[in-house]
Amino acid sequence: MQIVVCLKQIPDLQQIRIKRDTREPVLEGVPLLFGDMDKNALEEAVRIVEREGGKVTALALGSPKLRDTIKEALAMGADEAVLLIDPVFQGSDSRSTAQALARAIEKIGECDLILCAEGSTDNYSGQVPSRLAEILGLPQVTYVRELGFIEGGLRATRDMEEALEIVETPLPALVSVTSEINEPRLPPLIQILKAAKKPLQEWTSEDLGLSAHEVGKEASSLEVISNLAPEQERKNITLEGEVDEVVEQLTDALTREGVIAR
Repeated sequence: MQIVVCLKQIPDLQQIRIKRDTREPVLEGVPLLFGDMDKNALEEAVRIVEREGGKVTALALGSPKLRDTIKEALAMGADEAVLLIDPVFQGSDSRSTAQALARAIEKIGECDLILCAEGSTDNYSGQVPSRLAEILGLPQVTYVRELGFIEGGLRATRDMEEALEIVETPLPALVSVTSEINEPRLPPLIQILKAAKKPLQEWTSEDLGLSAHEVGKEASSLEVISNLAPEQERKNITLEGEVDEVVEQLTDALTREGVIAR
């Protein structure tokens, strides 16, 4: 089984601060990592190969910091990694990102299964897997929470919120998974040390035969008008008196706001 897992490099959302005066996010100095659902996709790929045999290739597009970020994917069990690092890729929207990933997968060669997260933890547009499947001409199964194999294909359980749907499709195919599919492993120290010795390739837009007109900001059809945190109006209620009185006032105020029930 030859599996490619597409991973997205995102800022650590837990460490993003908001400017109080403009409500803009402060991204400078925020660590970059792979989203939780990307790790679910990678974990599922590793489990499949542990059962069926084969190889897992981690594929990611991002900044030069990917060279550090990808070590976690290799430690988790990916056999090799391909990084798409080029200033030309910066500012890519879902369409051009899918285009670059598709060219990379074609360059990687034989592939039985492509695994993606159902969406990224930052933007969560959920468009890249579907666009990627369309470009490659592959069947796609979305929102998969359970995955198994039958002769010549796979059987997947899809989470449709109010119901579960079981579908079958031939291979090769593209599958996007939900967080319910597994619990990603924490790699032990020995695997972390071995990760540095695993094969790692870096490809640019030129290696993929892509120009600035096809990927990156120049090719993007989206314009970000604003990216602001929600406004928070504070009531500025001042409580005065003895401790017991203040506690009673606070309890009454929280009750009126529906924060607590009495």
